[in-house]
Amino acid sequence: MNNKIRSGAMLMLLWALLLSACSGAATPGNSAGGDGAPGMTDSEGNAQPKAGGIITYGYSSPFQGLFEPAFYEGDDDLYALEFTTESMFAVKDDLTTVPNIATWQESEDHITFTFKIKPGVRWHNGDELTVEDWKFALEVIASPDYTGPRYYSVEMIQGVEAYHTGKATTISGLTVIDPYTLRITVTSARVNTIDNLWSYPMNKKYYTGIPVKEMEDSNQMRVNPIGIGPFKITSIKPGEYVEMKRFDDYYKGKPLLDGVLYKVFDDKQIVELFKQGVIDIEDAPRDAYKQLKNLDNVNLLQTPELSYEYIGFKFGSWNNKEEVIKMDNPKFADKRLRQAMYYALDRASLIKNYSYGLGKLVETPIPGTSWAKIPEDQINQYPYNPDKAKELLNEAGYIDIDKDGFREDPKGKPFVINYDGMIGSTMAESRTEAILQNWREVGLDVRLNGGTLKELNPFYDAVESDDPTIELFNGVWGLASDPDPSGLWRKDDPWNYPRWSSERNEELIRAGVSMKSYDKEYRKQVYYDWQKYINEEVPMIFVAERESIIPVNKRLQGVHVNSMSAIIEPAKWWIKDVD
Repeated sequence: MNNKIRSGAMLMLLWALLLSACSGAATPGNSAGGDGAPGMTDSEGNAQPKAGGIITYGYSSPFQGLFEPAFYEGDDDLYALEFTTESMFAVKDDLTTVPNIATWQESEDHITFTFKIKPGVRWHNGDELTVEDWKFALEVIASPDYTGPRYYSVEMIQGVEAYHTGKATTISGLTVIDPYTLRITVTSARVNTIDNLWSYPMNKKYYTGIPVKEMEDSNQMRVNPIGIGPFKITSIKPGEYVEMKRFDDYYKGKPLLDGVLYKVFDDKQIVELFKQGVIDIEDAPRDAYKQLKNLDNVNLLQTPELSYEYIGFKFGSWNNKEEVIKMDNPKFADKRLRQAMYYALDRASLIKNYSYGLGKLVETPIPGTSWAKIPEDQINQYPYNPDKAKELLNEAGYIDIDKDGFREDPKGKPFVINYDGMIGSTMAESRTEAILQNWREVGLDVRLNGGTLKELNPFYDAVESDDPTIELFNGVWGLASDPDPSGLWRKDDPWNYPRWSSERNEELIRAGVSMKSYDKEYRKQVYYDWQKYINEEVPMIFVAERESIIPVNKRLQGVHVNSMSAIIEPAKWWIKDVD
């Protein structure tokens, strides 16, 4: 379910408060376009595409420079990767997975998958893509020395656990039949094996001699990265820009554009930069919505994001040795406290007043467009209700004993909660103050941790490392097309930032990918039950499903966006009136 993170830590991860986000594209170069779900939009087209020209794709903050799909952590690097890399599979507008470079056959017991890839696909350095490159990527992610966050995408393969723990030197479930055929055997039947399986190759020859633990800092990843996509990287100025030029040997045909400049700009200047034609396309921040909408030279595309904004409680920490969460923080153990904080938050006003109405209320972590989304009348909607919040707090023993306006804990001790968020839009500070004020009005002393919002990297570092001062944090998760919560919600998921789980949670997540779940109605009911459980337990407060705005200069044609990405088939993009 996770797919995008840091824009720092993330698949999922982009999530930082009020940053234009996680396109749900949670994976680079993974969208196929085509007919599908409603609400998809295109820029103005033309029947006579022209070749030539360079366009500029803007981004709002310095990128990390992890230009390899298996290692990137957020949208900052993802946007460059979507021009330079491609997946073995593609995801259409309707969120179904279809063949791209690879086709597959599945055994009757759903355990063995035989993949065939297209011959003649070239890497940017001229090497031909073979299944050895895909197998190599799977081995890198399974390695004990792998430093990235995507182990969940290979753990279903037979022999991976032994390989990951150093008990085996090969992965028994991977068999190369010939240069274009790979057989993968999984440990058990899972209805979403194809959706979860890692599908991005790494050039095995290119990384020869580089230990897995050193790959993240290698020149192959940070200085001269290569891919198989329509554009290849020619120059990188760390954290500032990436220059890409057309890859003439792209397997789907020569791209129309001469090149792409991926460049970091100050979002405070975004409207003027689009007005001047400096930027051609960007996933824009919400505070620029009204002004961008009025620009004559811009088409403003809008699409629901495959993501949700949340406020997470910290229930514990990550145990590096055992690679599981440890629920060792009892501060939020009483769900009545968590439910009270939900009722006390005026989420509708937050969307209206601070997000320009670009979003809708959500009560579970499965997107509203999903077939697995539970009907709203089957779950609690947690409307803004301060009186209900006070009632729950009183019931749980949080009482204002000393009459200073703030409640003490059930033991009569001062009760203070730290809150963390990220610097983002121009309204980030006022929005944060509105959130804190909602809780203060019901007697909860919630304070901004350190007295200020954090920059992106320090924020992610603190949340990921379980800094003991982090107790309540505001984030956004991008999602994958399949509703399986694995990757974000299990006890052994590093991206489970709240560090929360339970036996019932684990049981339902397993059931959702079991053999029985090949019956779609059974699987749907499992996810209904899971959502009811999450809705009652409130391991986090779900704030809103977000909506992306993508301004596109009218000279740029062929742009198609959906909930997965704003960069779909960029080889077909072209510039009107190049000369």
